[in-house]
Amino acid sequence: MANTQGPQGNYDPAGSTQMFRAFVDEAPQGRQPQAASSGPRVGLIIGVVVALAVVAGVAWLALK
Repeated sequence: MANTQGPQGNYDPAGSTQMFRAFVDEAPQGRQPQAASSGPRVGLIIGVVVALAVVAGVAWLALK
């Protein structure tokens, strides 16, 4: 690694400041799969609708 200097000009032998900056620059790209989280949400909504339909069907049969 090259001689890397931190924000105050201090010598950074491990280059951790440079690695941190690379991580921060790549962070927004890592958030793209967040759109896939809508899949479980849709499944949850469908599950709630099915559960309500079952409860309504049982109530209808009980009152018939």
